Amino acid sequence: MTEAVTTFKVRTARTADVPALRGFLNEIIRIGGTTAHETPFTNERFASHFLAGPGFVSCFVAEDGEGRPCAFQALERSDGLPDRWVDIGTFARPHRKVPGAGSALFAATRAHARDAGFAAINATIRADNVGGLAYYSRMGFIDYKIDEAVPLKGGRRVDRISKRYLLE
Repeated sequence: MTEAVTTFKVRTARTADVPALRGFLNEIIRIGGTTAHETPFTNERFASHFLAGPGFVSCFVAEDGEGRPCAFQALERSDGLPDRWVDIGTFARPHRKVPGAGSALFAATRAHARDAGFAAINATIRADNVGGLAYYSRMGFIDYKIDEAVPLKGGRRVDRISKRYLLE
């Protein structure tokens, strides 16, 4: 039995993190069932989406006790959201999760969003992502909208639940 990793630190994501972050996000995509992303990322596409794209706001990384990225959380501006709202995405490596990393990431993300003048954070989660729904609820997000039967690439339809966290 492997011992759970319990030490970590949170910092701003760097370009050097891209291969590791892309690697575990692509593994999450391959496993399926939790993320709205369905197409694996290249290093270039990952960097332009999560670290420098036109909607980029922030990206924080949790490092395990050995200095390896184990989770990340990104904010981006998205069309269709109310003024001064921002979208959040949270991803943790599928194996050897680090207890407390998600809460610490959200503390950094929330502080950054507040300092940047945003009014609310939106999280849109697949209805079959039980862990993701529970995580955002634990962080204080409240359900406010359901988009029913959103089609996946393969044709399967899954509801998307939107939750909000008010910063003001």
